[in-house]
Amino acid sequence: MDPSPQQTITVNQCIDQIAQKLELADLHYGHGAVDANSEALWLISKQLNLSPAEALDHLEDIITNDQQQKALAVVNERIATRKPLAYILGEAWLMGVPFFCSEQSIVPRSWIAELIVNGSLEPWLPADGKALDLCTGNGSLAILLALSCPDIHVSACDISMPALSVAARNLDRHGLKSQVELFDGDLWDALDEPNEDNAFDLIICNPPYVNSSSMNTLPAEYHAEPALALAGGNDGMDLIRRIIASAPDYLSERGAILIEIGNEYENFKKAFPQIPVIWMEVSAGEEQVLLIQAEDLR
Repeated sequence: MDPSPQQTITVNQCIDQIAQKLELADLHYGHGAVDANSEALWLISKQLNLSPAEALDHLEDIITNDQQQKALAVVNERIATRKPLAYILGEAWLMGVPFFCSEQSIVPRSWIAELIVNGSLEPWLPADGKALDLCTGNGSLAILLALSCPDIHVSACDISMPALSVAARNLDRHGLKSQVELFDGDLWDALDEPNEDNAFDLIICNPPYVNSSSMNTLPAEYHAEPALALAGGNDGMDLIRRIIASAPDYLSERGAILIEIGNEYENFKKAFPQIPVIWMEVSAGEEQVLLIQAEDLR
């Protein structure tokens, strides 16, 4: 049932009603929310001008009729367009951090974010170290790195100028323009020629890795995102081959590169059977994110 202007309901009741409406619409989740309930919480929290986590402390508050109707308008747009909620709201949350979001880049999401925030990458991030976020998109991972390790310098690059414009807005939002530097270009072409000054202690990368067959069957929500940021070629490894081929030139002696490959574990193993890999445990399992140490690439 839709919230009615005559109803006086709590935030929790409104979330339940919105979740039911979303459930009936057969939507796809995975762009910042795992299911209808979490998306409903996120949607309502935006109307309350709170973070989703903060909204959990206000579940028994009364929600105004105006807030109900604005939420319902968002729900109707979500159902009609099948666009990710983040695009409709213009904002996404990753590890509790807010980011501006638009259709110029994919919605902020990556298992790498978990590893940044939980400290798993700190062995490769010395004080005054240098990190690179390759294929940065909206800049969310570079920003999480900078927030988690305020004593490092972060470079971030992307081939898409529209995506970098979103990243620049996010850097400004979080006051990180002096710590994070943006570069535009096709992978390594965005950077200067390898030298001692641009050797990185850690390179992180969430590249386009969806194989061609999977691209053809993605739900509508994914087709609302730039294909450039998703498509990884026939086996999903097109860009990853280029990334790994040149990574040794840009890594410090004891550096490492961390790459997200999603569901392409088998294709990665076929493409790189000779490379020793450390598989990093994330909430989705142990086959989604890998780390390769510089010494194993030389």
